[in-house]
Amino acid sequence: MSDTPHIFVTGSTRGIGAAIADTLAARGVRFVGHGRVDADLVLGADLAQAGAADALWDRALERLDGRIDVLVNNAGVFEPIAVDAPTDAWQAAWDRTMQINLQASADLCRRAVLHWRERGVGGRIVNVASRAAYRGDSPTHWHYAASKAGMVAMTKSIARGFAAEGILAFAVCPGFTMTGMAEDYLSSRGGEKLLADIPLGRVAMPDEIANSVAYLALEAPPSMTGAALDLNGASYVR
Repeated sequence: MSDTPHIFVTGSTRGIGAAIADTLAARGVRFVGHGRVDADLVLGADLAQAGAADALWDRALERLDGRIDVLVNNAGVFEPIAVDAPTDAWQAAWDRTMQINLQASADLCRRAVLHWRERGVGGRIVNVASRAAYRGDSPTHWHYAASKAGMVAMTKSIARGFAAEGILAFAVCPGFTMTGMAEDYLSSRGGEKLLADIPLGRVAMPDEIANSVAYLALEAPPSMTGAALDLNGASYVR
């Protein structure tokens, strides 16, 4: 990796993604992010649309002068759907969650691998998954848990398949994190009861996740490839 890594981060405008962007900026990297609309250092794209991830990669590559060293897949949705919802609504919710959380991430990982192979260099992928990948989630979030489990399996497959080419892949698996999304969910589910299930006694802070992502993106030894790091206050250990 060059002295100034070029890093592309999806979902970088709020919550964990914004913390990742701030943390990486403080490390002096060259960075481009992604959100719903174009802004300073942010490329707008709706990853719910088929093909959007490929178009987004092309724009990010152009913005970073034809070189991306690290891909961070952070964009995702956490939207409920009840088991007794109408079939069309149920399937639409699954399609949307899988498209954004898993398919778009897979498309970007594919482009990253092909980019590094074409250049004859290695690179790093950091996928932001979830505790739900291992523990599961609520009765209205099967699709979310399934998408994040797929992300972890994809990460491990990339690590095993391409390590010999210097292409490394890592995942982070946060539990509840103090973002607006987590605050709303905690409140709706009886926050104190949920906190009682976390031995640490609190949810994770965005900077804790961001620092872990930055470590994997910039510092983690190659032998760590394939690792999935848990950040859940010991609410799920394995």
